[in-house]
Amino acid sequence: MSADAAAIAEYWDAAAPTFDDEPDHGLRDERTRTAWMRLLHTWTPPGPVDVLDVGCGTGSLSLLLAQTGHRVTGVDLAPGMVSQAREKLKAAGLPGRILVGDAAAPPTGGEIFDVVLARHLVWTLPDPEAALREWVTRLRPGGRLVLIEGRWRESGQRGTSYVSGAEFLPWNGGIGAHDLAAAVRPLVADLRIEPLSAHADLWGAPVTDERYALIARLSESRV
Repeated sequence: MSADAAAIAEYWDAAAPTFDDEPDHGLRDERTRTAWMRLLHTWTPPGPVDVLDVGCGTGSLSLLLAQTGHRVTGVDLAPGMVSQAREKLKAAGLPGRILVGDAAAPPTGGEIFDVVLARHLVWTLPDPEAALREWVTRLRPGGRLVLIEGRWRESGQRGTSYVSGAEFLPWNGGIGAHDLAAAVRPLVADLRIEPLSAHADLWGAPVTDERYALIARLSESRV
């Protein structure tokens, strides 16, 4: 692991014990959990399908996907996040695989998936466009790429500065829907944007920054 990757893992390990305190992280409120479940249902094919949750954090979305019958693999760089994600699945009595590894290059070998999902991740990556290209290679023909992103008022763990050099990350602070769509469009057959800022139930309170989902579909054949 590089020094930069080690610093990032250390940062998110430190964040792990309180990460779920944020309403949209822990999904502890029934309205918030239901709101996310409803959207995940519309973004994923009828189950069960194979889902790769990159940058899965404490596994809240992995858990919801497993609850609907999908076969979930989660990946996160921070062992502390992975530990919590595994515990959530275990406590719920649900199958799922949660791996420690780089979300930009998931350690899943030659496996391919029906859905690759990432939430609030791309701003943390040193080469997000390379990660997008990599994620697309992990999809079956006709597979879906689901990116839940935005332009944030603040990035990272609240009250704590992110890792040294974060200001030089290409998409530090998030990326707007127009720009992310421009990066993804050459890699896929079609895509759509769903604005999410107005859906307060997703976040536990009203928000004023830009939040959205990009849902893209690969061609049915790799030509």
